[in-house]
Amino acid sequence: MLLVEGSAGGTTLTGTLYEPGEEAPSFKGAPDDGSPYVWVCDAFYEVESGGQVQQVGDRELRVAFETPMPRGFEEREAAIEAAKEHVRTQFARLGVVGDTVEVEIVQSAELPEN
Repeated sequence: MLLVEGSAGGTTLTGTLYEPGEEAPSFKGAPDDGSPYVWVCDAFYEVESGGQVQQVGDRELRVAFETPMPRGFEEREAAIEAAKEHVRTQFARLGVVGDTVEVEIVQSAELPEN
């Protein structure tokens, strides 16, 4: 399992890339095509009212979250590139320029079950 973390303006977004042999979460909308790599991460956008208040740099804004959009991939590098792009896109939706988003790939141990 890889964690793909994007950081900018004092805020971090982390998504999970499940690799072959790891069980990706199953829920409505999860890919069921047997893809060896599955990317799962929140998607969000800025709203004028409602949502959750977030501090990004010197801005306080309201953010609404969408249902996670899992995506399946056949190749590891394609999955990692799509994950990086997804993280940068989420920050762009909040007005953060893509070049200022630092993306890090972190190898993770299996997350503990609740």
